[in-house]
Amino acid sequence: MTSHPDLKTVADLKLPRYLGTWYEIARLPMSHEPVDCTDVTANYTLNDDGHVAVVNKCRVDGEIEEAVGEACPVDKDPARLQVTFLPKGLRWLPFTKGDYWIIQVAPDYSVALVGSPDRKYLWLLAREPHLDATTQEHYLAQARQQGFDLTPLIHTLQTGHPTA
Repeated sequence: MTSHPDLKTVADLKLPRYLGTWYEIARLPMSHEPVDCTDVTANYTLNDDGHVAVVNKCRVDGEIEEAVGEACPVDKDPARLQVTFLPKGLRWLPFTKGDYWIIQVAPDYSVALVGSPDRKYLWLLAREPHLDATTQEHYLAQARQQGFDLTPLIHTLQTGHPTA
């Protein structure tokens, strides 16, 4: 098991500004998201209880797939969320939540880099379906600097047929 220094996250994340729709630009492979998934989006809205409703969508073989979940801040830090996609009645179970830590966000909240402290998961997100190469490289360099291995990185295809 590789140990890493603590993952640095956004110090003063304004959660209301982070909410809304994000397009996946790139990600590390995940068992629950097919490699050929295109047009990946995530939409975040605030629930009355302060938790964040999560709706992820993607296109697989021409069909839109959707996953609905909930994220809760860890230690009241909105940049460190734990997300579950289990049905509501099962969300209390231990070991069913994934870490979703916001590592970096653009000053105008147009781009975000999100990962897990074990460095297994990483997402580069943007408010638009495409992101210029210079900006992408800036954020991916931040990921490398924090210990992420980007060798298996998947650049998500946004086809112009949005799922959001």
